[in-house]
Amino acid sequence: MAYMTRLDQLRSLKPDEAMQLQEVSRVFPFRASEYYCSLINWDDPADPIRRIIVPSPEELGPGGVLDASREYDYTRLPGLQHKYRETALLLMNDICGGFCRFCFRKRLFINDGDEVSRDVSAGLDYISRHPEITNVLLTGGDPLLVSTRKLEEIMAAIRDIDHVRIIRLGTKMPAFNPSRIYDDPELLEALRKHSSVKRRIYMVLHFNHPREITPESLRAIRMLQEAGTITVAQTPILRGINDDSDTLAHLFKALSFCGVSPYYVFQCRPAVGNGPFQVPLEEAYLIFEQARSRCSGLAKRARFVMSHASGKIEVSGLTKDRIYFKYLQAARLEDIGMFLAFRRRPDACWFDDYARPAESCRVGDVVPEPCSVDGMAIADRGGW
Repeated sequence: MAYMTRLDQLRSLKPDEAMQLQEVSRVFPFRASEYYCSLINWDDPADPIRRIIVPSPEELGPGGVLDASREYDYTRLPGLQHKYRETALLLMNDICGGFCRFCFRKRLFINDGDEVSRDVSAGLDYISRHPEITNVLLTGGDPLLVSTRKLEEIMAAIRDIDHVRIIRLGTKMPAFNPSRIYDDPELLEALRKHSSVKRRIYMVLHFNHPREITPESLRAIRMLQEAGTITVAQTPILRGINDDSDTLAHLFKALSFCGVSPYYVFQCRPAVGNGPFQVPLEEAYLIFEQARSRCSGLAKRARFVMSHASGKIEVSGLTKDRIYFKYLQAARLEDIGMFLAFRRRPDACWFDDYARPAESCRVGDVVPEPCSVDGMAIADRGGW
């Protein structure tokens, strides 16, 4: 499958549009497959697939940071992150089948992948010396852009570490370029070899819109499942792409119908260039819940979360006056399971927008008026 890295290769893009968008692509690079671009309705300037992959001048607006979740703080070695006790991340490369315009790691493509290590031997040694690590996530970039031979060698090395029970691969290749999977029998054999009954490989698939689920992507998904992997899916909620309950419900249903369990729905991280895609948090939560209300139990297993610097924070509910959060996972073990309440802020797009002493309180108290400031203890401990 051919890939494109220049906007003038998009034959359906008008020449003056390509010229206008060159400035954006010089800051936030462009990359796409011919297959994925064939899914775009070029007669619709607001087409959601186009919005996922084609640059927009809005991306050059103000705001955002390169490392919105402070991943650098949890980088123990080049290419290895260890934020949560049981899970280590290996950043294997700085390339994807396409560059999503809302990527939270676009710093890898801007900074020439200086956080990535293509030699993961030091990372594997770190994992072997930390018996608390039971899960290893292969990510980047997209691990399926690594050669099959190298990927198989890495999976084999991980399988030699007895305390690691799960290998996860985060990939958008079933959407971007499904032939990478169904045209490579060696890849499927490697997955089959290393995904056993007691030590599974999980494929964490990135699908943002139901139109990405095509006959070709379904073929790739089926082959991943037949190779013995467990398939789950995740997406951020994104303005102009899936920020309505009908679209999100359709996505949840289509995934569940083909045996892909909805896993996480993320609040779009406030990374640089992501402003055009952010939906205010409370609006996004309502979209998420309305979508889930239209699905069966198997299609509504996703949780709406933020990957915050301090941990994975679930948005648990709204009342007339309050928004409620819970730490599903946390960098500090004592924060796991913590339940928090804040006064609602309709304009808030991120957890930090709520975390101000006069507005926060920690539940355990029944949120009387005025609200307690006990919740600020998290910030005092340096969790942010």
